[in-house]
Amino acid sequence: MEYFDQLKRRIFISHPPQRIVSLVPSQTELLVDLGLEERIVGVTKFCVHPRILRKSKTIVGGTKNYRIDVIDSLQPDLIIGNKEENEQSGIEELMEKYPVWMSDIYNLKDSLEMIGRLGRMLGANIKAEEIIKHLNSDFALPSPKKGSAIYLIWKDPIMVAGVDTFINEMLGFAGFENLIQTSRYPQFSIEEFVDLNPEHLLLSSEPFPFKEAHIHYFQTLLPKAKIRVVDGEIFSWYGTRLLKAKSYLESL
Repeated sequence: MEYFDQLKRRIFISHPPQRIVSLVPSQTELLVDLGLEERIVGVTKFCVHPRILRKSKTIVGGTKNYRIDVIDSLQPDLIIGNKEENEQSGIEELMEKYPVWMSDIYNLKDSLEMIGRLGRMLGANIKAEEIIKHLNSDFALPSPKKGSAIYLIWKDPIMVAGVDTFINEMLGFAGFENLIQTSRYPQFSIEEFVDLNPEHLLLSSEPFPFKEAHIHYFQTLLPKAKIRVVDGEIFSWYGTRLLKAKSYLESL
């Protein structure tokens, strides 16, 4: 069978995949929720949902530094990756050996498309369509406007989420106006950061593990801002973690 991934690459699969390696935590969780846990043979150390998975599956490394030799030992018949999260040279090496299906996610539409395509390719289209229907309902209307915001993903140097990111999409649904209008994940000096003077400062729990203790430091820089630590998985995971997003975003 011939399929297309989100990089518009042709993927040829002769039979329904039974030995899947997932290199993306949010897509690993999606595979489980599609009822495909038994077919997963390899995951990354960051595939933390469901937590039991890392005890029952082979860890192939991280999302950037995965071990090709471990993946080879698993003899996968499908590898699932993501353009942003996975390291390019390693992915290209795997593509020479195995069918590799790549996602490329910028917004909710891309996420729903990814869920649908994986569902059809893996014979789980009925469950995938149920998830898509649920998410379309959840995200039919954005939350009420809350004001301007900056979303931090790293502390030293200060790195923030700009446009052309899935995080930016989720900020909009949560009712925040993202003040960062440059692309992707730019770095800012302390002075540039303070000059933006957001009404809200959101400290993500990942990839940098911001904690409540960091709030005091940033409050000294932005005394008028409302500052909170937010669940980074809700804002950046684009699989079935989104099923938990509506109630969480409304709670903000």
